[in-house]
Amino acid sequence: MPELPEVETVRRGLAPVMEGAVIARAELRRPDLRFPFPDRFAEVVTGRRVLALGRRAKYLLIDLEGGDVIIAHLGMSGSFRVADGAGEAVPGDFHVPRGKDERHDHVVLHLAAEGGPRRVIYNDPRRFGFMDLARREALTEHPYLRDLGEEPTGNALDADYLAARLRGRSQPLKAALLDQKTIAGLGNIYVCEALWRAHLSPERAAGTLVTAAGKPRKELALLTEAIRAVIAEAIEAGGSTLRDHIRADGSLGYFQHSFSVYDREGQACRTPGCKGTIGRIVQSGRSTFQCVACQK
Repeated sequence: MPELPEVETVRRGLAPVMEGAVIARAELRRPDLRFPFPDRFAEVVTGRRVLALGRRAKYLLIDLEGGDVIIAHLGMSGSFRVADGAGEAVPGDFHVPRGKDERHDHVVLHLAAEGGPRRVIYNDPRRFGFMDLARREALTEHPYLRDLGEEPTGNALDADYLAARLRGRSQPLKAALLDQKTIAGLGNIYVCEALWRAHLSPERAAGTLVTAAGKPRKELALLTEAIRAVIAEAIEAGGSTLRDHIRADGSLGYFQHSFSVYDREGQACRTPGCKGTIGRIVQSGRSTFQCVACQK
């Protein structure tokens, strides 16, 4: 599943194309994706100007004139591409190749813009993605968004915030961090990377990072800094992928080449002075990569 930096890369790639444009026609080529489209979806969005593209966790938010917001999730295999008379560009690539097979082009937004007509095409071979509609004034209470924790990109994510969320929790630290009610949008790859940077075991009980008085221990402060840093670096690099990452402007993001622990099973740990080897375990059905020598 695309992680937060990839979704942010898609948002940044689509924003120059979509913001200010009018959706002249919304073409739905099937009645559903993961879920059925909302009633009158195409009718509601047609003729609306796109005011802004936002993101909350791993959700894209397409803010329309008139107060409606399209909530879009890419699922496992969803991707957007932009087509005009000059060809196509894909704003973001992910951990597996994204599809361009037209059989899986399920949604086409035909845009009227100053630079000429364009099409924003949503392709999803596995159809785990979805699109929904919400009113702007009720967005924070939408079922997909209302229980999300703080973003890992803002100042609100600090050690005190995490201490309040982790206090008394006996579950493994990695599982607690993947809980979207704790941190919105933080996924498997970046949890592994942050835990390695903070030298913390993914199997450690989450509550051990908090004092009896509810204050963050030093390790939790280091973990908070590591989470913010690894996400910021990935966004700056244009999102990660296990392949070359192509952004909408054709440039490449190379953050995938700087993974320190993820997908490096059997390789030497990169912590200076550590002689350990990266190992792999499975937690809740997901691969966890760690160095047992320096992550405690």
